[in-house]
Amino acid sequence: MRFAGSTRLVIMMVASLWGMSIANMDWGSGYNHTNWGWGWGPYHPPNQTQGPNKINVGGSENWHFGFNYTEWAFQNGPFYFNDTLVFKYDPPSNNTFPHSVYLLPNLWSFLTCDLRRAKMIASPTQGGGDGFHFVLNRWRPYYFACGERNGFHCKVGRMRFMVVPLFRWNH
Repeated sequence: MRFAGSTRLVIMMVASLWGMSIANMDWGSGYNHTNWGWGWGPYHPPNQTQGPNKINVGGSENWHFGFNYTEWAFQNGPFYFNDTLVFKYDPPSNNTFPHSVYLLPNLWSFLTCDLRRAKMIASPTQGGGDGFHFVLNRWRPYYFACGERNGFHCKVGRMRFMVVPLFRWNH
């Protein structure tokens, strides 16, 4: 039963990545776009942006404890090659808990919030002002998490998400 939540998360991530990858392609090219196409589901137009986007992680919620960032990433994807993720969070003070941003090395580390081999990419002081900017400049899975309190923010505070940037299709 311990892995039930992790299994659901993996299934959701795989399904979402597959769905985002086919949704970004123009499967119905030359076909009547008002119907369901060739059984792939409803027609989705290709990505209309011409260049990289700047995306505030969490939208107006920013990067904070208790917000479901995995769900946010699922609802706000797909993300594309050379998009910039902006992590905004309050610097540590007497009134706030510190946050940071770690890049986790693999899916297992992400699922278990294991920070032993993770790399801190933004310290607790880097989220203020314009925030910390991270460019998705490689085609690979990126696993992000808050590393504060030895993974407590990742595990209990749901401060983790993954993205695999897609290439923009130019037609």
